[in-house]
Amino acid sequence: MTEVRRPERLRAGDRVAVVAPAGPLDPERLELGTKYLRDWDIDVEVMPSALARDERLPYLAGDDRARAADFRAAWLDPSVKAVFAGRGGYGVQRMLQHLELAELVAVDKILVGFSDITALHEVFNAQGLVTLHSPMAAGIGQLRVQETHDRLRDLLFQPESVQDLLAPTGARTVVAGTTEGRLLGGNVALLAASIGTPTFAKPAGIVLLEDVGEEGYRVDRLLTQLLRSGWFDEVTGLVVGDFSIDSERELVADVIRERLEPLGVPMVEGAAIGHEDLNLAVPLGLPVRLDASAGTLTPLLTPLS
Repeated sequence: MTEVRRPERLRAGDRVAVVAPAGPLDPERLELGTKYLRDWDIDVEVMPSALARDERLPYLAGDDRARAADFRAAWLDPSVKAVFAGRGGYGVQRMLQHLELAELVAVDKILVGFSDITALHEVFNAQGLVTLHSPMAAGIGQLRVQETHDRLRDLLFQPESVQDLLAPTGARTVVAGTTEGRLLGGNVALLAASIGTPTFAKPAGIVLLEDVGEEGYRVDRLLTQLLRSGWFDEVTGLVVGDFSIDSERELVADVIRERLEPLGVPMVEGAAIGHEDLNLAVPLGLPVRLDASAGTLTPLLTPLS
């Protein structure tokens, strides 16, 4: 098993960087979001391309090489203690081919983000580094929710205080039982899109799954692709977060149960993790214990050192 590598926690006065590895950032939302971070007495640097927009492909925050260069510069800067994604959207997979991943995964540093940032979590988690599936720097809608705000701050500054990763809301039992393993996963669409690429990493442990805006048949297609590829073969437990789509919420939940319940591993649903305003930060790559009967998820190590 790959050694668990836990980056150092943040302390007052530390410097962090904000990058835009996927979609473009709204300047006002970024300013409001970074104010929350600065209120934690940390120095926030916004990297040069964070507010850029690709002229030809406006859903990207600037050119692939520029986004990659910003991420590399922030990650390799020894004075930067954490790298926050500004937002998700789409674009990380395009950026990966412009990075020398071997030099990046050798560095222990906090990575903060979710959604499209799953493509980066997958790379670092495969090498043992613990990362934070978490609200992002321009996610003002999430950062202003007290429970969301407090969880992220606790994980960053006093990680030993987080004893149940699913609290305060808990989760509903789908398949009862208890299991232990590393917490992996993230956004289902990104995990499925990774299959067959150089950064594909088959998970072994407890898997977190979340997504947004995917209709029932599309969730079915994504999960079926993962199932047929053998992606779930070494999965020992399942934590299903938010699949935010109001028009087909019940159908999507039923599709997930129909596809995954037959795996027979401990499974919970309804975890407050994903694209809703209440988005509890959790450490990916960390050994945890899932008690699906009680709806709890307990860290077996302090998430950050």
